[in-house]
Amino acid sequence: MPRKKSVKKSATDFKSGADAIAAFIQATQNLSQEQVSWAHEYAILRLYREFEALMLDALIGAVNNDTATIADRTGITFPKHLTDEVCEYLIIGGGYFDFKGRDGLIKTLKDYVPLTHYLLTSVKKEKYKEALERLSALRNLAAHNSEVAKKRAKEAVNLERMADAGSWLKKQGRLQSIIDRLKELSDELHGLAPY
Repeated sequence: MPRKKSVKKSATDFKSGADAIAAFIQATQNLSQEQVSWAHEYAILRLYREFEALMLDALIGAVNNDTATIADRTGITFPKHLTDEVCEYLIIGGGYFDFKGRDGLIKTLKDYVPLTHYLLTSVKKEKYKEALERLSALRNLAAHNSEVAKKRAKEAVNLERMADAGSWLKKQGRLQSIIDRLKELSDELHGLAPY
């Protein structure tokens, strides 16, 4: 019988990655202000990548640990034991895992797990909303620097003007605040996951 995907391990891996990002930022404090801003832009990109991997792993784990989760959403009965690779293919097909902000993540999760599943109920909690919205909006601004990305980032942080993602993130522990809230979500998933 194949081993079950460990959401607990994925949550632990996310926290390690998030801590490494925080340590990287600490190491940049003696750089110029522009360099610190650039470092924060890299950090939000890296944090998004770590979080995206956690969400994909958690979704694979949800399907892998209990195929009734995806059967509930699709109406298709799947064999009881699916490999991680088959679960991943069911989720991303031949592409890659992507979602558009917090609402897009919730929509994606709803495609694969029941509305009462711990993964979905955790991500939907109000206490994670701001961090998830800021993570996506600031990542998009750092990655694309388009007018649309800037508009979404300003909405996410409730500002009328914003130079760039790094300049906003480097002040008042804002990046660390996002990291801390996402680590809380990771801890919650770790505590609720069966494996």
